[in-house]
Amino acid sequence: MEDILEVYQRTYDENEVLVCMDETSKQHVKETRIPLAPEAGKLEKFDYEYERNGVSNLFMLPAPLEGWRHVKITDRHTKKDWAQLIKELVDEHFPGKRIILVMDNLNTHKLSSLYAAFEPEEARRIAECLEIHYTPKHGSWLDMAEIEIGVMSRQCLNRRIPDQKALRTEIAAWQEQRNQKAIRVNWRLATKDARIKLKSLYPSIQS
Repeated sequence: MEDILEVYQRTYDENEVLVCMDETSKQHVKETRIPLAPEAGKLEKFDYEYERNGVSNLFMLPAPLEGWRHVKITDRHTKKDWAQLIKELVDEHFPGKRIILVMDNLNTHKLSSLYAAFEPEEARRIAECLEIHYTPKHGSWLDMAEIEIGVMSRQCLNRRIPDQKALRTEIAAWQEQRNQKAIRVNWRLATKDARIKLKSLYPSIQS
């Protein structure tokens, strides 16, 4: 925990960028009946019945100090999917920068996944651009990507979305709006505060 909090309190230069990463999923739901159009003073009405239409995986990549975020939608979340995401982060989103990457310890979120997806020379090139910090077990709340996922869930995903094409459209519009506003995360928990508020998590030293 203290390692992650230290990362959040650093001063970064123009050659570095803090990026957090997490993933979630969205169940696609199709309407079985045409919704009733809204009337004056009334909302549109939907039937309680629906049809399941698959699931999409969503990788969330926010740079919380930059006011930037990117959501990549995939069919799965395999090692190769993660490796491709990281390659795009390094080569397309922040080329030439050292990326301080905060994420949870999922088995696919490993440098070995780069070697499963790319030739060794390419995997090593990508890995050398990263400085990885893992959140502790049961400490995924320390990942600021979870904050962005929460906002996205409330503002964009809290309704029936029939398929991945519609999901991409909705996510792109939401992402563009937040990036244009450059909305940042104001992280307030510092190490000295955590040692007080989360005292029960620390071992008791007997004198």
